[in-house]
Amino acid sequence: MTGKKGMPHIVRVRLESYSLAAESSLRRGATKYYRKRINEVADLTNKNELIKYLKQNELWAKKSLGQNFLVDREVLNKIVKAAELKKTDTVIEIGPGFGVLTQELVKNAGKVIAIEKDDELAKKLDVRCQMAPVSANGQAEVGNVKNIEILNQDVLETDLTKLIKLMSNEADYKLVANIPYYITSKILEKFLSAENKPELIVLLVQKEVAERICAKPGDTSVLSIAVQFYGEPEIVDVVKSSSFWPQPKIDSAILKIKIKNKISNIKDMEQELFKVVRAGFRSRRKTLVNNLISGINLSREELFDILEKAGLDKNVRAQELSVDDWIELSGLII
Repeated sequence: MTGKKGMPHIVRVRLESYSLAAESSLRRGATKYYRKRINEVADLTNKNELIKYLKQNELWAKKSLGQNFLVDREVLNKIVKAAELKKTDTVIEIGPGFGVLTQELVKNAGKVIAIEKDDELAKKLDVRCQMAPVSANGQAEVGNVKNIEILNQDVLETDLTKLIKLMSNEADYKLVANIPYYITSKILEKFLSAENKPELIVLLVQKEVAERICAKPGDTSVLSIAVQFYGEPEIVDVVKSSSFWPQPKIDSAILKIKIKNKISNIKDMEQELFKVVRAGFRSRRKTLVNNLISGINLSREELFDILEKAGLDKNVRAQELSVDDWIELSGLII
């Protein structure tokens, strides 16, 4: 028996069956590819999308690394706006996670250096950046993000001198990040005391810590004096705990620090200053003089004379002094 065009009917049926099977296989392959692609470029500021992404990739938030992922696009936009980014800027991001902030940074800055300690998240971030939508001649398409460097390492062990060599502009850079809260103080100390400091810092930190950093005389601490010595901190906005997943127990805040102009002989000054500051804050319940007697090799009478010269009351407490007071005081003591 022959079919159309002289082809045996049974052969034609088998060829058509093969063609349909091949087409079905191709469709399944394409579907799998596009599902993977959608998975990689999913909007992870959406909590449901994030949870789905984590399950599909057999991932979870690691409490030991302080991982609380931002799931609020409005907060994300506020962070980017506070950073005042330009196409000439180089940005260092710490703890990028799945890259929701990273993707906004690469759109607005000239170069982004993302430092991620978690091995799995660093790999996923690399994939998401390769799959991220980019603009080409006004058309949205998928392409490899070129202006990002992903470093899979611990920021606290990172050599900032070597890191700065990765930057296109060694003179200036910005630090913008949703950081693991348990290393907030260490990160600030590392970058603020560095020889080449960032020109601007924008961090998502615990609300209580942000308030301590921005404290005025009367409620200052070693942390607030240290940060305010180097820069001018302000709270941009308070962020509710519901803006994260997993949801932490406390609220957060967007902290912005504008770094002051470089101070001459700052290394010598900061060493002397913080020796006095740490001694002065030894016990908040005691007067400044009583704390300094324990930490500085001066008598009570000598310290009273120094306080008088600085225009300070002899019963003043450490938390009542401003940064300028501490600078003047340390200059008279050392």
